[in-house]
Amino acid sequence: MDRFDAMRVFIRIVERRSFSRAADDLGVPRSSVTDAVKGLEARLGVRLLQRTTRQVSPTLDGEAYYQRCVSLIADLEDAEGVFIGAKPFGLVRVDVHGTQARHFLLPGLPRFRAMYPDIRLHFGEAHQPVDLIREGFDCLLRTGELTDSNLIARRLAMLDRGTFASPDYLQRFGTPSSPDDLDRHEMIGLLASDTSEVIPLTFQVEGSIRRLTLPAMITVTGPETNVAAACLGLGLIQVPRYRVVSELASGVLVEVLANTPPTPLPVHALYSHKRQLSPRVRVFIDWVAEQYRDSARIAV
Repeated sequence: MDRFDAMRVFIRIVERRSFSRAADDLGVPRSSVTDAVKGLEARLGVRLLQRTTRQVSPTLDGEAYYQRCVSLIADLEDAEGVFIGAKPFGLVRVDVHGTQARHFLLPGLPRFRAMYPDIRLHFGEAHQPVDLIREGFDCLLRTGELTDSNLIARRLAMLDRGTFASPDYLQRFGTPSSPDDLDRHEMIGLLASDTSEVIPLTFQVEGSIRRLTLPAMITVTGPETNVAAACLGLGLIQVPRYRVVSELASGVLVEVLANTPPTPLPVHALYSHKRQLSPRVRVFIDWVAEQYRDSARIAV
């Protein structure tokens, strides 16, 4: 393992706080990871990592060396990328909601693989806030308005949304013709991942935004359960239109209040401001943006 590969190993260990997780991410044996760190420490004459039974953390020298390694590796990858024929390579770890991965990303993966055969992808599907660096992700794909964050955000798309309910629900509660008719209606309570509070319904009414929180017999945290509950007649939902295409086609769900739709839902790619964006992550985010733009159900 050369010096630059050893630096890559060291970077991953610091970010993952684990030798074994770093080895898994990089696809190398645990022994190679251990040997790489030993070689760096011997060459530098300092201890880079503190090891306990529970985790690994950098020493003060290790933290300073980590920052230099991140910068050096980014510069190296950029330098290699300017030559004709040089292709980005390595692992890109992404956290994305599973429904969006299945709808927008997976169908285009054969083309991405043909373009970048040396890039490997890992898709995580957490539905709660993620520590991007500590958990070893290169970028996050998130929908909704962003809260204050120290991450860099690149907007990829705006997802068109609607208000939907089952015919059975509408038979029992009536079909509203305006948001004013919702006094006696119910909603599926979708909880925000960052606050665990119910996300209100929103309506665009005569150039302004109106927000309503209706009674909810059930609260959920997952998009699949949210849609399934609406199909069973348990309340109104507001979701991106792509998510209920089959349910609308089969008549399991119908759209209501189409003249006062919810605000579109922004999609962002988030990545750390502490790093120069590596070529493999840069081409991946560019490709993801294309996947959203190419969908006929997206308004960018």
